[in-house]
Amino acid sequence: MVFSDEDKVLIKNLYLLKNYGPAKLMSEFPEKNWNRRGLENLLKKLRETGTIDRKKGSGRPRSACTEDNMSSVEELILSQEGQPQTHRSICQISREIGILKSSVLRIIHDDLRLKCVKKRRAQELTPSDRAVRLQRAKKTAEYVPR
Repeated sequence: MVFSDEDKVLIKNLYLLKNYGPAKLMSEFPEKNWNRRGLENLLKKLRETGTIDRKKGSGRPRSACTEDNMSSVEELILSQEGQPQTHRSICQISREIGILKSSVLRIIHDDLRLKCVKKRRAQELTPSDRAVRLQRAKKTAEYVPR
């Protein structure tokens, strides 16, 4: 059962001050629809730890996003200084380090705050090409019927 923060504080105070158990709490607050087993678990946690807060590090550990993996990804994703074009793609990094592509992408986006951009070929305009374009654009503007 998921309790709101206000509910947890209320349960804690009633347990500590008036020694209310799960049955008494359920009869006092029928509109809350609290589960007996949930109340028992919360009170057990309160007795054992003295607090209603989560334990530090009680969530699922991050297995792929470790400091070692983050530094390896950062080293491989960026071109080395003085050596352009030495970066690796996400697939290559995934193969080299041995973690999933989605984990590599998460490290790049969330932890390193970088953006992945795929290079595309584009036409390079010379100054003479720009002059010709400008000249033709002006001619076309003259012929537009009004």
